[in-house]
Amino acid sequence: MAHAYTPGLKVSEYAVVRRQRRLPIPGRVLVEQGQRVSPDTVVAEASLPGNPNTVNAAAALGADPSDLPRLMVKKVGDAVKKGEVIARYRALLGLVSGTCTSPVDGTIESVSEVTGQVVVREPPIPVQVRAYLEGVVTEVMPREGVVVEAEGAFIQGIFGVGGETYGEIQVLGAGPDDVLDAAAILPAHRGKVLVGGALVTGAALRRAAEVGARGVVAGGIIDRDLVAFLGHDIGVAITGHEDIPITVIVTEGFGRMTMAHRTFELLQSLSGRVASLNGATQIRAGVMRPEIVVPVDRPRLPRVAGGAGTGRAGGAEPADAGGAGGAGPADADAGEGSQGLVPGTRIRIIREPYFGQLAHVTELPPELQVIETEAKVRILRARLDSGELVTVPRANVEIIED
Repeated sequence: MAHAYTPGLKVSEYAVVRRQRRLPIPGRVLVEQGQRVSPDTVVAEASLPGNPNTVNAAAALGADPSDLPRLMVKKVGDAVKKGEVIARYRALLGLVSGTCTSPVDGTIESVSEVTGQVVVREPPIPVQVRAYLEGVVTEVMPREGVVVEAEGAFIQGIFGVGGETYGEIQVLGAGPDDVLDAAAILPAHRGKVLVGGALVTGAALRRAAEVGARGVVAGGIIDRDLVAFLGHDIGVAITGHEDIPITVIVTEGFGRMTMAHRTFELLQSLSGRVASLNGATQIRAGVMRPEIVVPVDRPRLPRVAGGAGTGRAGGAEPADAGGAGGAGPADADAGEGSQGLVPGTRIRIIREPYFGQLAHVTELPPELQVIETEAKVRILRARLDSGELVTVPRANVEIIED
C-alpha cells in the first residue's frame, strides 16, 4: 500500500550521535582514534592562503617594468610590513627618486617585469575545527578530519539560527507554558544555555546576548522579533551562519507555542549539564534540523531471565548481556526508518487550523478522502492533548520520534 513520508523530530533520553568534523582544505589532524574530546577540543587545523594584494610598483617608481626586478629592495619570499619600502628608484645622483611601499603585512609572492606589478600575499588564515561534542574520536580521516561519537540525550528543534556552541543548561521557565522575558535573564547566566517555555521574546534575546549567554531554547518565537534580532529577513536556504552572539532554537514553531511536555521535562532533568547546540536548519532538500546534544551515562537495560540478547538499535553498541528485546540506544545519524504512522504514534500538526498542537494518532483510514481544497488525500484521525478528536491530512503532521 502506498504511503506518504512523514518527517519526524527526535526527542530521546539516550542516543548515539555521530558527527563528522572536516576541514575545508587539507591540513593536520591533531587527535587520535579512541581519544576523548570535549566540545572545545581542536581536532584538526589548516591554513588558508592569505589574500593577494597587487601593487603597480613600476608606475609608483616611474620606471620601466623591465627594470623592476633590479629596483626591488625586497625579494620574492621576503616578509614585509605594511608601509615598508619594497622597491626604490634613484637617478641623477639622487635628484630623481621614488619609492614603493607594501600596502599590507605579508610576503612578496611575485615580481613581474612584464606588467611591473608586485603581489604581496597576506599572512595565512588559520582554520581550526573543534570537536563540538563531548565524546570519543571513532574515526580519523588523514589530513581531513575526524568522526566524533557522543552518547546522551538528543533533542531536535523545528527551527534555529546561529552556529555551533555549548554551555550549561539553565531552565528559567517553571513550565512549558511560560514566557521567557528579559527580566528573567541575569548577569550570572553568562555562558549558559537558557531554556524557556512557550515563547522567548525579542527583549529576552537581546538581554541574553548582552549578558553573554551561549544559547536560548524555547517552544516558540514571534517571527518579527527574530527578524529584528537578526537585523535581516530569514531566507529559505540553510541557517546557522548568522552573525549573532547566541544560538536560538525553537522546538515547536513560530508564535507562542507550548513546548512539548516531554521535551521540557527532559531539558529540566538535564539542568546543570553541558549541552552542545547547533542552530543550523534546512527545510528544503536534505532536511537538517537544529539540535541539542547532552552527554549522559548509558541507561542500564532490564535483564530477562533465560535470554542472551544481542539487540542493537541504530548501529549502537550491544545492549547489556542477558537482555532480550531490550531497547538499545537510538542512533541519531543512522537514518533508519521509524515504524511510521500507526495508532498511538505521537505527532505534531504542522498546518492550520491545528498548527503546533500535539496529538496521538487514533485511526488511519486507508481510503483517499476529499478535503476542503477538493484534493483527494490520505487522512488520519488524532486526539489532541486537549481531548478533541480531529481529522487532518497525513502530510500535515510530523512524527515526534523517541
